[in-house]
Amino acid sequence: MSQSNPLATEPSSAQAGQGNALKQQMRRAQAFYKRRSLLLIAPLFVFIVVSFLFPITSILVKSVENPELRTSMPTTIEALRYWSGEQLPDEPVWAALVTDLRQARGAGQISLITKRLGYEDPKYRTLITRTLRSLPAEGSGNVREQLIQSQPLWGELSTWQTLDRASRPFTSYYLLAAFDHKVDSTTQQIVALPDDQALYINVLLRTLVMAGTVTLLCVGLGYPLAYWMAKQPTGRANLLMILVLLPFWTSLIVRTASWIVLLQSGGLINRALLGIGIIEHPLVMVFNRVGVYISMTHILLPFLILPLYAVMKSISPNYVRAAISLGAHPFVAFWRVYVPQTYAGVAAGALLVFMMAIGYYITPALLGGPGDQMLSYFVAFYTNTTMNWGMAAALGTQLLIIVTLLYIVYIRVTRTQAEAAAR
Repeated sequence: MSQSNPLATEPSSAQAGQGNALKQQMRRAQAFYKRRSLLLIAPLFVFIVVSFLFPITSILVKSVENPELRTSMPTTIEALRYWSGEQLPDEPVWAALVTDLRQARGAGQISLITKRLGYEDPKYRTLITRTLRSLPAEGSGNVREQLIQSQPLWGELSTWQTLDRASRPFTSYYLLAAFDHKVDSTTQQIVALPDDQALYINVLLRTLVMAGTVTLLCVGLGYPLAYWMAKQPTGRANLLMILVLLPFWTSLIVRTASWIVLLQSGGLINRALLGIGIIEHPLVMVFNRVGVYISMTHILLPFLILPLYAVMKSISPNYVRAAISLGAHPFVAFWRVYVPQTYAGVAAGALLVFMMAIGYYITPALLGGPGDQMLSYFVAFYTNTTMNWGMAAALGTQLLIIVTLLYIVYIRVTRTQAEAAAR
């Protein structure tokens, strides 16, 4: 029998030790590179959180935040915590209400109370105002009977249910109002607003229609222009690209104001059409939707041309030539071979134009009439004029939901196309 050499196992043990040491070094190197990569992207991550995620989170919180009554009526809110909601509250709650109203009047916070309760129903704004004129004297007993006698609305259970609902930390009022609904103060059920009060659904539909129309106009004008630019020599294409980007060097307000000068009754366009003899009377193209469409299309057109041109420039002309050589008509070859390869650029450009269009404010405000204002106009109104941050945030949340849904659809469509192309 052959005897094994014990020295033969030493090299294998040494090699195993060297292999383990090498693996440990590789792990340490990978960990070092990973830490360095994280440090490199940390500034970008912080920037995204500060400039993107934090504002969006703030908007979402503002749309459901409900601080007014909790700030101006803390004693009443604390007393209502133990209220069953099935019958009128006990005497300590009424006493707390009188105390809070008296303190709020002294601190100048009555406007917060009347404004917040007025959102629920205008009659409660009047109720608070009249109650302040006949508050029971300090230390007087039977506050409940005195308040009901002076203002019978306090004797209704729905009044206290509304007060309890309006005092919670979070409210659905603003989001419901953004979709033309509210909680009925009598039945406590969600109901649609009357036709004479419903506004925001129509404004939202108008915003979507206007943004969609501008997107279609940009696609209709930008596609042939991008195709023509993609077929030009490099030097000429670069010059044309500079001309496309030239409007970006001018302020948005300046460009919008320029269109007012061009489109007005005595403007350059009307005078040219009158001089040529095409029209007999000046066309009305400002302070209506026509002017808004023209200006927004001009402003947003480069945002569609850029991604579309990038896609078209990468498409080889040999595909169309091959289709024509196989007997296809030039138009059929273009439509069935070339156009499908540009879907990604069209989708990216159209999505970018649409998302920017639904948030436009300056152009419709300067060139449009009262019936041409988009949702962003009302966001600015509630932010700058009435200081109703909750309503402004709720309307902004509408736009955020639309953009998010569009982005999800875009991701799924592009992923489906990529999977189909891979097959």
